[in-house]
Amino acid sequence: MVFFSGYPLLYAVTIFIAADHQLKSNFSTRIVRLLPFAYALVGTLYLGLQLKNLYPEYSAEKIKGGFQQPWLIAWALLSILFWIPALAKKPVLSLLHSLIFFILLLKDLFSQISAPTKDMVRNDMNVYTVSLLLNLAAIAFMVLQSFLYTRFKNRKLIK
Repeated sequence: MVFFSGYPLLYAVTIFIAADHQLKSNFSTRIVRLLPFAYALVGTLYLGLQLKNLYPEYSAEKIKGGFQQPWLIAWALLSILFWIPALAKKPVLSLLHSLIFFILLLKDLFSQISAPTKDMVRNDMNVYTVSLLLNLAAIAFMVLQSFLYTRFKNRKLIK
């Protein structure tokens, strides 16, 4: 949940800003186009964490025993598919994919309504905050990569 639950809020804020006619610019449309790639980057980082946790023994027994929720992990790893340009052309698909993790976080928060404990709510909010920061960093990284790519591509065309 740390990797993916913050994406829906950043997606909504980005779409809201890009849809505002006064703020509409090339930069805001570029960010919207890069959202699925940033989501794929977060999924790639998640894959790296899973591989790190399995290191040094990549055996079938350790893989089976190491995953407590295999369907949720498999769903999370599907986010890597957003590197494919055909999927990335529809940013709403990345939002739909991430809503599963956001709903799980909300379910966890609402399940604590009857007997809320300060530590559990604090933990959920820490998870969400870290997720927001991670996804914000991924979007910023992808925007920087796009800017550098465009700049070097234009420089080569000039020469």
